[in-house]
Order: sequence, then C-alpha cells, then structure tokens
Amino acid sequence: MARRFVVEADGGSRGNPGPAGYGAVVLDAETGEPLAEVAEYIGTATNNVAEYKGLIAGLRAANALDPEAEVRVRMDSKLVIEQMSGRWKIKHPDMRPLAAEAKAIMPPGQLTYEWIPREKNKHADRLANEAMDAGKRGEQWQPKVPPGGTLAAGAPEAAAPAAPADDALAEPAATGAPAVGWGSADLGTPATFVLLRHGETPLTPEKRFSGSGGTDPGLSDVGRHQAERVAAALAARGTIQAIVTSPLRRCRETADAVARRLGLDVRVEEGLRETDFGAWEGLTFAEVKERHPKDLEAWLASTKVAPTAGGESFATVTRRVALSRDKLIARYTGRTVLLVTHVTPIKTLVRLALGAPPETLFRMELSAASLSAVAYYADGNASLRLLNETAHLR
Repeated sequence: MARRFVVEADGGSRGNPGPAGYGAVVLDAETGEPLAEVAEYIGTATNNVAEYKGLIAGLRAANALDPEAEVRVRMDSKLVIEQMSGRWKIKHPDMRPLAAEAKAIMPPGQLTYEWIPREKNKHADRLANEAMDAGKRGEQWQPKVPPGGTLAAGAPEAAAPAAPADDALAEPAATGAPAVGWGSADLGTPATFVLLRHGETPLTPEKRFSGSGGTDPGLSDVGRHQAERVAAALAARGTIQAIVTSPLRRCRETADAVARRLGLDVRVEEGLRETDFGAWEGLTFAEVKERHPKDLEAWLASTKVAPTAGGESFATVTRRVALSRDKLIARYTGRTVLLVTHVTPIKTLVRLALGAPPETLFRMELSAASLSAVAYYADGNASLRLLNETAHLR
C-alpha cells in the first residue's frame, strides 16, 4: 500500500512584488507528524510566484521521501489550487513555467489538491515568514524538522508568524536563486549529476533528427574515440561514484567505455532516453522543413507540440526527465553520478535547475561527448556547475 502524505505550502511577498519567500511542510497523512520542512527567501517576487515555488518545494520534499506516495496538497491560494487542478486556465506567462515544473515532479494520478482557509495553513505560513525574516538578515533559513520526521532537539512545535516588514532589502537576491556557495554547511554534500552527451553516431555530423523512435544507431569510429577520451578525463578527475545511462545504444556504448575505465557498473534509466521525433527520425532540419513545414512551425512555436503523430513534445519529455531526476536524487544523495544521455534530457535538466522557461531548450548548444554538471542540495536548490565542456576532446 502506498504511503500517504499531506503537503501544506504557502508563499508571501512583502510588497507584491517585494521581498518574498515560501514555506512547505510534508505531513504523514495518518498521524499528522511533520516529516520534512522546506522554506526559502527568494528575493523580489510576487505572492503568486512565491506560492508556486512553495508548492514546487513541497512536492519535491514529498517525492524525495517516497516517489510512489499519494500526496494531498493543501494551500490557501485559490489561484494555485484551481490552476493545478485544471479548473482555471493559466494566463499569466510567469505562472506557466512554474506550473509546468510542479506538474513534472510527480505523476498526476498520485496528487489531489484542496483549498483551505488561511487560518488552517499556519505551519506553512510560519515557515514562509521565517524564510523572509532570515533573508532580511542576510541568513539562510534552517529547518527544524529533518527529512524523515520528528522535531529537532529543543525546537518549538510552533512559533507565531513573524510580523510583515515594511522595508525592503537594499539588494534582494535574484528570484529563485539558490543559496549554495555561501549557504550553511549543514545542507550536506549535494547529489551531483555529471551529464555526458553520448559520442557521435553516423547521424550526428549530418545533424539528422535521432531520437527514441529511429534506428537506434551505435557510435561511429569518431564516437568511440570520443568515448575513450571522455573516459580518460573522468578517470583522471576521480570523482564519479556511479554511472546511469539512457537505454539507447549510443549512450550504452559511451557509458560502457567509461565504466571499463572506472571499474563501475552501469544502471539503465528509461526516463533518460531522447525525444521520440516520430516521422522526423533520420531527417535533416531542411528535409523536415520541406516535407512537414506546418508541423515544424508549430513545433518551434510551442514545447507542448509533438513533432508528428506518434512523436513526443518537449513538455512530455520534461515530465519524464523530471521524474527520473527526482528518483535519482533520492537514490544518490550526496554522491557524484555520471548520467549518459542525450541533448534534450541534458538541456531539460539544465533548464529546470535554472528555473528558465521552456523556450530555453532552443537556445543551448550541446556537442557530442560534452560534459555538463548540476548539483542538487537538500533544501531543493540546484546549482549549474558546468555546461558543454569539450576540453577533453581537444
């Protein structure tokens, strides 16, 4: 039987927009015991942005505890509850990427949403105010409930919500920016994903669409040489502790080359496979433009549009990549893991780490056998450490 959690989340802005923060708590649905607390000062933002970020943080905390759990979300934001339930349209452009990020964390079948009055959301409201107060002091909020439950020694079970402050910080942090690098050391060692795009295949230099639905090509001679070069570079660094790969042949061959050099086993993760480009598989961009001009135009205009019938939209890929990300973060807490995957999954992980809009996918370049890296911290923050490094190939 699946575990059952309640996530209570809240966000606030002292100025709207103004200095803002969010708070969320994960409760055991049976006992009401707090299992995890998360909160963060996010700089200058609106109430709605802070509410959505609270939801995202709460869902991530619940997913880290048990990705198979059934979760009931309770918030006093009518806007967020109605939009996430699908009853209200999301019209504001700032809300759309946040809603998409929230939807990608857990399968919709595991989630239900419930509006509650403000007086019944005191725990999350207190956490949001604590985070804003800490941000005003230039400090980072610290949880009183460690992941897994029970209050920390000496911690009060509740505190009165802090009174809103009228003055804004002179230099607020960038909205959503992680506090890593100067935050508290007790966040622990992050889970670090070193993201390796596979080596070249015969289709790569011709810039042909090559996803999950094509011929599943293996590495070319150039690609095998690239795999050996990156394996040597990673062995010299000596930081990789585990290897996870997409199931597609080009990634498995690249991962195997690294695994042989590092003496590690390889785990296959289905969610790391490339987009299925449907009828575009094997075609160049010019060929697609000639044969499917209207489909291509629609695809470039929206990440929710699939290339053709049978293909996958980038929005669909984002959901499965985010699910794999959260599962792997929970499995490899505090470890450095090599993920051997493809252009779209890597760009998606980078985009989500930065909190960037979906259109960012079209504005990044990733070379064959390039390395990128993202660190994921216990408070839900992510830090992009590296993007498209190819020095090992030169």
